[in-house]
Amino acid sequence: MRIGITLENAKGMDGNVCMHFGQCTNFLIVDVKDDKVASSEVVPNTAIHGGGGCQAVDEILKHKITHVIAGGMGMGAQQKFAQAGVKIFGYSGKVKDGIDKLLANKLEGIDACKEHGDDCHV
Repeated sequence: MRIGITLENAKGMDGNVCMHFGQCTNFLIVDVKDDKVASSEVVPNTAIHGGGGCQAVDEILKHKITHVIAGGMGMGAQQKFAQAGVKIFGYSGKVKDGIDKLLANKLEGIDACKEHGDDCHV
């Protein structure tokens, strides 16, 4: 399992999940093996709100993720992840806690951001 997580800052595992997918400055890419974190890496989101073209989705997909944890995202981004076969989950709080909940199957899907409706704006 390879998880992409939106970060409020560059604190990695000690950071907080960013509440808005397209506005996160960094992603945390986490590799999980045998239900444990094997490695993690903070990578910049070079497509912060890239003009509404779901560019942040393309940016994180470059890292071959299988799951996403974010505070919120628009429907267009959700649809693009679905087409790529990536499972998305909503979470607010510490990154470590979000990963633990995902591994325990205690996270749910994510609602579309009210500001974005059905467009591709993340």
